[in-house]
Amino acid sequence: MSEENDLRINSHVFDGPLRAPNRAMLRAVGLTDEDFKKPKVGVANTESDVTPCNMHIGALANEARAGIKEHGFIPFEFHTITISDGISMGTPGMRFSLPSRDIIADSIETVVGGESFDGVVAFGGCDKNIPGCLIGIANAGVPAVFVYGGTIQPGKLDGKDIDIVSVFEGVGQYNSGIIDEAQLTRIEKHACPGAGSCGGMYTANTMASAAEAMGMSLPGSSSHPAVSPEKREDARAAGLAVCRMIEQGVYPKDIMTKEAFENAIVLVMVLGGSTNAILHLLAIANAIEVDLTLDDFARIQKEVPHLADMKPSGRYVMQDLFKIGGVPAVMRYLLKEGYLHGDCLTVTGKSIAENLVDFPDLTPGQTVIMPLEHPKREDGPLVVLSGNLCPEGAVSKLSGVSVKKHTGPARVFNDEDSATAAVMNDEILAGDTLIIRYVGPKGGPGMPEMLSISSILVGKGLGESVALMTDGRFSGGTHGLVVGHIAPEAQVGGPIAFVEEGDIVTIDAVEHTLTLHVADDVLRERRQNWVAPPLMKKGVLGKYAHNVSSASRGAVTDFRHEDW
Repeated sequence: MSEENDLRINSHVFDGPLRAPNRAMLRAVGLTDEDFKKPKVGVANTESDVTPCNMHIGALANEARAGIKEHGFIPFEFHTITISDGISMGTPGMRFSLPSRDIIADSIETVVGGESFDGVVAFGGCDKNIPGCLIGIANAGVPAVFVYGGTIQPGKLDGKDIDIVSVFEGVGQYNSGIIDEAQLTRIEKHACPGAGSCGGMYTANTMASAAEAMGMSLPGSSSHPAVSPEKREDARAAGLAVCRMIEQGVYPKDIMTKEAFENAIVLVMVLGGSTNAILHLLAIANAIEVDLTLDDFARIQKEVPHLADMKPSGRYVMQDLFKIGGVPAVMRYLLKEGYLHGDCLTVTGKSIAENLVDFPDLTPGQTVIMPLEHPKREDGPLVVLSGNLCPEGAVSKLSGVSVKKHTGPARVFNDEDSATAAVMNDEILAGDTLIIRYVGPKGGPGMPEMLSISSILVGKGLGESVALMTDGRFSGGTHGLVVGHIAPEAQVGGPIAFVEEGDIVTIDAVEHTLTLHVADDVLRERRQNWVAPPLMKKGVLGKYAHNVSSASRGAVTDFRHEDW
C-alpha cells in the first residue's frame, strides 16, 4: 500500500501511549506489534441453527477470514441475528421478521464503528439478512462486500421439484380434499433437503440478485448454490476483494448510486422477483442517501419485460438459472440490449461491463430465460398501484396472473388469523375481495407476510378468483391476485381503515389502479367515527411501531435522507 492509502485506514487510532489499554485488549485476542499496523476487517456472520438458509454460513465466514489473512490484513469475526421467515410464517413470530432487517443493519454498523474496522464482509442467507447487511454497510460507510449464502437445492417428490411453497399450497389442497394428510406429510418431508435459502425467485434470491446487479457482491455469486464449491470460492474471494477496496479507497457510496439501483430494479423485473424488493431497495437507498421512490419502480416497470420462467409462478428454481449461466449471463444479455448501466462501479474495482466480459452468454437452447422477442410479459410484473384506497401507493405482483380486472365485495378482517379461519371454513367465495388490515409496519407491528393465507387460497383453487389485499406484505413465494403495501396503512388512518363489509373494491391490472367504490363524503363520515388502536409500547416491536415509516418509504426506522 502507498503512504496515501495508509492514511485512509483506522489502524492509526491505536498508535501512541494513550492507546496502550486498547492494544492490551487486542493482544489478548492474538494481535502482535506488527498486526497493529495492518487494516482490521470485520466479518459479519449470520450463521444460525434456526433456519437452513443460514446453517452453513459459519464455514463460508471462515473462508472470508482466510482470504483476508492471505492478503495480509487482520480479520475479526462477529455475529448477528436472523429470523426464519418460512418458520415464522402464519404465526405471531412473523411480526419480528421485518424489524430483524433493522436490527441486523444496526448491529453491523455498531460493531464496525465501535471496533474501528477498516472494512467489512457481510454474509446473509434468509430474506431480511440481505437488505439488513446492505443497510448496515451503507450506514457503516467503510469498504464492504456482501456475500449471499446461496440457494437451497430443490426438493424431489415423485420425480418433480418441490419447495417450501409447495407445503403451504399443500395445506390448501388438504383443506379442499384434493390430497390427504399422508400426501401432505410426504410433501413436508421432501420440500427442504438441506442448507440454503428458499429455491425459487423468492425474496432471498431476488435480493441476492439485486445486490449483484448493484455491484455490491462478486459477479456470479448470487446464483451459486449454497452447497457448491463455487460458493466457498465466493467467500474467500470476498475477503480478498474487500482488502483491495480498502487499498483503493472504494466505498459503498461509490458503488450504490442511482444508476446502480436502476440496474437492480431492471434485473428484479426481468427475473419476476419478490414484491419485497421494492420495500428493501427503498430502504437501502435511504441509507446510502440515494433519491429512490415508487415512481422509479413504476417508470422502469413500464420499460422492462419479464423474462424468467421461475417459481413461484413459473417452472424453474435458482439452481436451474445457475446451470444455464446464472445472473451474469442474464446481465450480459440485458447489457447487450441496452437495459443496464454498464459503467457502474462494483466491488471488484471494475465496472459492470468489465466484469461481464469474462462470463459466457446464456446456454443455447435453455428455457429458463425467455428471449426479448417472446417475453413472459411485455412489461415488468411488479406493479405500483394508485387510487383512493392507496393514496401513497400499493404493490402487486402480476406474473402468472391472467385476471386483468377484479371487482368484488370486501370481506374485511383486522388480523390474519381470523381471515385464515374464514378461508379454511369456506366462508370466502370466488369473486370476493379479502382485506386484511392493521398489519402494516406500525399496525402489525412489523408488517407480517401473508404467504400462508395466499398459498391456502391457491391450494383451494381461489388464487385468481379471490383478490387478497393488505397493508401488510407478501412473501416472494406468493402468487395469485394479491395487493400489498397499501399505504397509508390502517393504523395511521389510511383509507383501508374505513372499508366496511360489502363495499365494492376494484383492482385494475391494466390501469394500475386500486379503487374503493365509496363516496368521499361517506369516507369522511367514517373517518370522524374512527379511533386508532393503541400502538404496542414495549420491547422490540414497541420501538419499531413508534419509529417505522410508511411502506411507501421503505418502512425505515431512521430519518429519511431527504429530511436530513
